Amino acid sequence: MDPDALKSSWALVAKAGDEVPLFFYSHLFLSHPEVREMFPVAMAAQRDKLVGALGAVVSNATQLDQVVPFLQQLGRDHRRFGAVAEHYSAVGASLLATLQHFLGAAWTSELAADWAEAYGLVSTVMVQAAEESAEDEAPAWWSSEVLGVDRRTMDVTIVQIRPEQPLDYRPGQSVAMEIPYRPRRWRYYSPANAPRPDGSIELHIGLVPGGQVSGPAVRSLKRGDAVRIGAPVGESLKLPEDPGRDVVMIAGGTGLAPLRAMLEHLDRQSSTRPVPRVHLFHGARMPWNLYEHKQLTNLTQRPWFSYTPVVSDDTSYPGQRGLVGTVAAAQGSGADRTVLVCGSPGMVRHTVAELTAAGMPATDIHSESLGITTSAGSQQ
Repeated sequence: MDPDALKSSWALVAKAGDEVPLFFYSHLFLSHPEVREMFPVAMAAQRDKLVGALGAVVSNATQLDQVVPFLQQLGRDHRRFGAVAEHYSAVGASLLATLQHFLGAAWTSELAADWAEAYGLVSTVMVQAAEESAEDEAPAWWSSEVLGVDRRTMDVTIVQIRPEQPLDYRPGQSVAMEIPYRPRRWRYYSPANAPRPDGSIELHIGLVPGGQVSGPAVRSLKRGDAVRIGAPVGESLKLPEDPGRDVVMIAGGTGLAPLRAMLEHLDRQSSTRPVPRVHLFHGARMPWNLYEHKQLTNLTQRPWFSYTPVVSDDTSYPGQRGLVGTVAAAQGSGADRTVLVCGSPGMVRHTVAELTAAGMPATDIHSESLGITTSAGSQQ
């Protein structure tokens, strides 16, 4: 495979914008109508999510060894859609047809062979992981019940959920959830707690303007509702194995959730073993959006934890003001520290840029963006 040819050809196709997913889905649904039921009834929010992810992943297939764990998780996660090997072939055929359509004369036999090989490698890893998961009798999804709902602020709801079967996850990972008010629209959320003996998980759901799922999730979910939870995914946010290595956590809005799960995990460990020193920066637009302020302030009684709330849009706020990434970078990330960043895509991009400009090695920065999905559904 020619990696430069894969990347440059995808960049050319991507310039066609919305026409690309329109052609892709038209080809897919016309050639394989049986896959239509795997997607939301309304496709307006779908946009280029799947197509963009396919292009980005496949065009980097020459670095497959670096993304195998991610692809394996992706394959296991897609079991919730009922995806089998035949479906991957259908998607691959429509991807190649889309590339041919938009590249025109540039679609040579050599390039076609490279794309086919790349997609074959990616899909094989995903299918094998899904099949192994099925053989291990892991569920395609976890039927779950809403135990409680706490409307913490105007735009943040805390939801307690208990899966019917044990759900093993690591603090920092995410799970997809489908609510009864929006069937087939799965959205990713990070458990905000370390694993509990009763198996329940806590999700922090932020209201996204125009979001087709976040609105019903924030306003309508109630105790007793039945929801479905997908397999845990995510490898980006991890605590360092060395307890002597300090950790800086930077969260925007409900990006706090996976970091809060890590803090709970460390708090449990701290009574029996050394844990790293942690400084958390939590950014919000207004003071009332610092929805875990009391709990985090109480946690500062631990010798290993410190906390800086940051508010961007209230000029009367007496504490740290500005964008959380700017404040964190200005206070110094220091050498030999692990930095974990989670929030909206814009917040993550800005924070990473500020940290690297301040001299933080990129290899020490680990981030995850809310709104980035690894499934057929969008994230709103």
